[in-house]
Amino acid sequence: MELPEREQMEYDVVIVGGGPAGLSAAIRLKQLAAEAGNDVSVVVVEKGSEVGAHILSGAVIDPIGLDKLIPDWREDGDCPLKTPVTDDRFYFLGPAGVVRLPNFVMPKLLDNHGNYVISLGNLCRWLATKAEALGVEIYPGFAAQEVLYDDAGAVIGIATGDMGISREGEMKDGYTRGMALMGKYTLFAEGVRGHLSKLLIAKFELDKGRDVPKFGIGLKELWQIDPKKHRPGLVQHSFGWPLDAKTGGGSFLYHFDENLVSIGFVVHLNYQNPTLSPFDEFQRFKQHPMIREVLEGGKRLAYGARAITEGGYQSVPKLSFPGGALVGCSAGFVNVPRIKGSHNAMLSGMLAAEKIAEALGAGREHDELLAYEQAWRASEIGKDLRTVRNVKPLWSKFGTWIGIPLGALDMWTNELFGFSFFGTLKHGKKDSDSLRPLAEVTPITYPKPDGVISFDKLSSVFLSGTNHEEDQPIHLTLKDPSVPIEKNLPVYGEPARLYCPAGVYEVVYGNEAEKKDPRFVINAQNCVHCKTCDIKDPAQNINWIAPEGGGGPTYPNM
Repeated sequence: MELPEREQMEYDVVIVGGGPAGLSAAIRLKQLAAEAGNDVSVVVVEKGSEVGAHILSGAVIDPIGLDKLIPDWREDGDCPLKTPVTDDRFYFLGPAGVVRLPNFVMPKLLDNHGNYVISLGNLCRWLATKAEALGVEIYPGFAAQEVLYDDAGAVIGIATGDMGISREGEMKDGYTRGMALMGKYTLFAEGVRGHLSKLLIAKFELDKGRDVPKFGIGLKELWQIDPKKHRPGLVQHSFGWPLDAKTGGGSFLYHFDENLVSIGFVVHLNYQNPTLSPFDEFQRFKQHPMIREVLEGGKRLAYGARAITEGGYQSVPKLSFPGGALVGCSAGFVNVPRIKGSHNAMLSGMLAAEKIAEALGAGREHDELLAYEQAWRASEIGKDLRTVRNVKPLWSKFGTWIGIPLGALDMWTNELFGFSFFGTLKHGKKDSDSLRPLAEVTPITYPKPDGVISFDKLSSVFLSGTNHEEDQPIHLTLKDPSVPIEKNLPVYGEPARLYCPAGVYEVVYGNEAEKKDPRFVINAQNCVHCKTCDIKDPAQNINWIAPEGGGGPTYPNM
């Protein structure tokens, strides 16, 4: 099929992703240009149907980034940071009981006082209005599908995906060719496991000499609860049940706004049991008496899931390459024990913007922003991540009972004395290599959802507002279509059907009673863009790419 030429638009800076990192970079570029009396053209392309549609986070935000970006945000009545943290609690859960950990034993960096409970999606919507007021062009509903290079191999922009292609690859009525957005510099702020960022890391060997990337999956629901139970500003975290001591993860529950509660569960993706289902662990967690008591009488409003970068300081790839850079979760700036990354995402976007402004001011373009790569470790970002660099490796190596106390000790020594007894630990193997065969594990059996506190996947996906044009190329591709049935199914029970939080993957039998004639089915229309399959598949056979722009979840207040 011969495609028409792309229309082309020229900018000084192209930014892929309308999350906190991308929008902060755009705003900072415009601020610096105004201060210098220059005009810098900036465009943000966002694959969600609107800014914020694909944004999902806890979220308790450290306002350090916002304080630097928009110092007077507290005087802005439209700013969505309305609920300061008033009470900070940590719990260890057993099957029915609970032990509250005293706050004084927790490292000070875990203290959430001074932070705010928010909807990160709404913060991004507000940041988008600030960016547009400064002259930033924002194009939601357009997925960046291809990186464009010059003859020397430098990045010179991106191309958005074509619209109106059938599943068979034919042009439908209303077909529209994607646009080429050309920039002197291009920032990639795609979030976790962005498909273009993944290609760039491989092409420029940005992970050379760095530790392996590590990930978790975070699942979240938004509830409206009984006003008598609402405690605005209450922030609580837990670990322990329902996960066993070898499986890392935990929960969050945040009270904010008008009788709203954000409740979520995180499972580290280096878990070993292929019969584990993060979604069902979350539903089981909500049945704990302490949690169920909060939710009873309430109404579930929204659901979503996304992968979380957990490698931290050791795993951050090289950030710069000819013509561009990685920012935010594309770079992996989440602080795992704090369960926070938005502040570092904003700071990284601003730092990259400052280095781009210097380069543009010097008349440069399409070269490597080495100053950005060289600056981040000495910045607030590097200091934030370095202090907690051993928490994840210790938890992974020693399990919950020993790993968490050792991690707390390590945070204390880093915080008080600036050193670690452990140096800088390695993460070990990739998450995709951690599963044990079915023959070596005890299968996990999950209770049926009650439809009141716990729910099934399909009703949950409905609440995510997920929608994809049905007649479009499937955006979840298999490198080898035979692998799921011939290799993953007999060895692992095909774990994709369990680690996916949206019911995308199924094994369907021609003869269900005798489990004969299995087929691997991909329900791509259910995909909430969490990227877990791209990370956890033991054969690394699944490749996630962005579907047609505007598809995917439409998260409200998430």
